[in-house]
Amino acid sequence: MRLERSFWKSGLLRIVGVDEVGVGSLAGPVLAAAVLVPPRRQAIEGVQDSKVLSALQRERLAAEIRQRALGVGLGAASVAEVERLNVRKATHLAMRRALARVGPYDHALIDGLRITDVDLGPHTAIVDGDASCYAIACASIVAKVARDRLMRLLGARYPAYGWERNAGYGTPHHLQALRELGPTPFHRRTYAPVRAVLSKMI
Repeated sequence: MRLERSFWKSGLLRIVGVDEVGVGSLAGPVLAAAVLVPPRRQAIEGVQDSKVLSALQRERLAAEIRQRALGVGLGAASVAEVERLNVRKATHLAMRRALARVGPYDHALIDGLRITDVDLGPHTAIVDGDASCYAIACASIVAKVARDRLMRLLGARYPAYGWERNAGYGTPHHLQALRELGPTPFHRRTYAPVRAVLSKMI
């Protein structure tokens, strides 16, 4: 929590971590989470980049983060918005929506490169921030758990694609189902594997 402490010492107490999930997925929305961490409190043990945690660990930690956070906001960008804007701009839109729902904050710590195409207010961009910044790691866990739950719900409607296991990413099973059955309304048609299937269907 070294970075957060530097802001707290300067008088900026309401520090929000922001991260997204789903950029590389072939299906489903991009989802972002914003987590307002309580200042000068002990970190939750086990919080780290969501990608190195098991599903069970993420579920447990997400519940504790939500319980202890001063605010949690979720924001999504739909498949249509990903297609219309491009995935980078859609991700920034999802982040703005998450920040709009977290409540008042002084400064945001955002995973990735500096964002200039949407107004996120005062923020610091940190490449690989989910691995080095506590607030961003909290957001990465909350975002991953929320999106996985959504993809399980969508997977129940389209069971052949295995979204409850692959969250829409291009696993061999998902790609095989895509080739055999074609895309669903929730597939991103501008993504190369989906576009390749569509080109063969014409």
